[in-house]
Amino acid sequence: MYTEQLLAKHPLVSDQVNREQLRVILGELEQLLDTTDGAVVEFGCYIGTTSLFIRRLLDAYGDSRPFHVYDSFAGLPAKTAQDQSRAGDQFQAGELAVSKKQFMQQFQKAGLRAPFTHKGWFSDLTPADVPDPIAFAFLDGDFYESIRDSLRLVLPRMQAGGVVIVDDYAREALPGAARAVHELLPGTSVQTHHNLGVIHI
Repeated sequence: MYTEQLLAKHPLVSDQVNREQLRVILGELEQLLDTTDGAVVEFGCYIGTTSLFIRRLLDAYGDSRPFHVYDSFAGLPAKTAQDQSRAGDQFQAGELAVSKKQFMQQFQKAGLRAPFTHKGWFSDLTPADVPDPIAFAFLDGDFYESIRDSLRLVLPRMQAGGVVIVDDYAREALPGAARAVHELLPGTSVQTHHNLGVIHI
């Protein structure tokens, strides 16, 4: 298992994800590599911490499956009523803006092959923008509409035995993520670890 080795060896390039969360994300991905065919997709990448570790894990296994990353590279969208929380009004439109160039530079610095990188709002993507089939999806859209839109794209293409992980699923300040999951996957069992929602398909 390479997850612990990678976490011990490489730094995090942002504070938007921590090592405990990465341990869950990489551990779930690592468990399915030998059993489930299909692409890896990430919706919402910011500067690329999670993306870098996913690439390192795939490389460690010599796994050549497609890896696609999607982001607006314009920061957060506007909140909707589904995102309102008594926990506070942080996370405003335009926050966490990082350019696609800055994201790609992280891979150059690390000497890693960049994923297929798509720039655009999730609401503007179509099924043609998403690989088929998908084995693993990490969704970090923060808000209700972003998680809803990304789930609509990936769920029809998820392989049996695949995994969907939704960031901020258990975060009080960002209730829209869980609301989108419950709307599109009513009655589905969701495991929670360090604010992540883990769904086994």
